[in-house]
Amino acid sequence: MPDARIIPIASDDGAAERVEPAANPPDTDPGRPRRRSDSTGERARRPLPGAGYDAPSWDDKVAGALAFLRRRVTGSYLVDEFGFDPELNDRVLLAPFRPLYEKWFRVETRGLENIPDTGGALVVANHSGTVALDAVMTQLALLDHHPAQRHLRMLGADLVFQLPFVGELARKSGSTLACAPDAKRLLSQGELVGVWPEGFKGIGKPFAERYKLQRFGRGGFVAAALEAGVPIIPTAIVGAEEIYPMLGDARTLARLLGLPYFPLTPTFPWFGPLGLVPLPSKWIIMFGEPIPTDEFPPGSADDPMLVFNLTDQVRETIQQQLYRLLVQRRSVFL
Repeated sequence: MPDARIIPIASDDGAAERVEPAANPPDTDPGRPRRRSDSTGERARRPLPGAGYDAPSWDDKVAGALAFLRRRVTGSYLVDEFGFDPELNDRVLLAPFRPLYEKWFRVETRGLENIPDTGGALVVANHSGTVALDAVMTQLALLDHHPAQRHLRMLGADLVFQLPFVGELARKSGSTLACAPDAKRLLSQGELVGVWPEGFKGIGKPFAERYKLQRFGRGGFVAAALEAGVPIIPTAIVGAEEIYPMLGDARTLARLLGLPYFPLTPTFPWFGPLGLVPLPSKWIIMFGEPIPTDEFPPGSADDPMLVFNLTDQVRETIQQQLYRLLVQRRSVFL
């Protein structure tokens, strides 16, 4: 294993660092699909499943796991200024959710061609489901099924990063605070950023209000996209509303626990741990046509009326996409 250099990176808390590998990168791992270099010197995309790609043998998997552990022990891996650890996210953090994506929810993705292969873009989606699994499923859709296998850098609420252990894992998965400075910096660096403007109002709404978008806040995500000049991708997610139908909210208990809500569903908390198993609804994630922002003049982000109108346009576009998908859906579970 080649030596690595630890390079400090300036960050808000001063605690972030990046480990720069030596000239021989860790892409020699026999347990992961090979990445070839094209004529321009850039790394070629990994072959997607079903595209003429042979899965690694058990020997390769074992060798790959050992190589992964060796890199973790020696520190030969990359962490960016936000704390994002792409290898840990891909191979460990997202691994338990892939069976949910493929077998349980049977997620169908549409409109992946609307996500650019390179450069910054802002994915804006509806939020639902009592537990924010919709964000993870969207992340998997773009990493595992987009031709460019793009990482989605998600913007999360303050509460996520205040929770012990959860906040650290969120940072390692590529998430950061839902604030304008972080969003603008990521977009300006050419990252694909995801935001769910409904926040807890969306995932904590009663089942009777399913697929009815809540308020989108003050449009901070639109201002960040305008400043960075990147397109906004309105995204509709159908299926998440039914995984934990929220029939009630134990508000007193929620206040005692410091939570925005405490859900009461048909299975939770009545069936104990079994009540945490989500219902196997059929999911559809639709990435809509991009809304360009580079056509607006400089300084448009400071125009509150423009920001409000563009925010309303994004919200209405997502709501109409939801209506169309619901009409096309055969049933909740098929």
